[in-house]
Amino acid sequence: MAGTVGGDRTVEQGYAAARLCVLRQLAVLQHHLGSLDAVKSILGVNGYVNAVPGFTDSPKVINGASDLLIEVFGGAGRHVRAAIGVSALPRNALVEVQMTVEV
Repeated sequence: MAGTVGGDRTVEQGYAAARLCVLRQLAVLQHHLGSLDAVKSILGVNGYVNAVPGFTDSPKVINGASDLLIEVFGGAGRHVRAAIGVSALPRNALVEVQMTVEV
C-alpha cells in the first residue's frame, strides 16, 4: 500500500497496512522456522508511518501491527514499540514495520 497518512490515506488505511506488514513477516517466519509455534515472543516493533507534517496519530496506525501480534500470540505477542511518523518511505510505502522476535 502506498500513500501518505493524513494526505491521500486515512488512519484506518494505515492501520490495515500495518497489519499487512505483520502478516508478511509472519509468513516469512513460518517459512524459515517451519511453524509459528517456534516463536517464543515478540520482543519489539518499530513502526514507521509515511505521514503529512504534524501528523500525531502514528501510534493509532501502528496499533494495526500490535493488535495483530497479540491476536496471534496472546501474551507472547505483547512487545515494546516505537511508532514514528516520517516524511517519506521507500517506494512511497504507507507503513514500514520492523520486528524483533525471540525463537
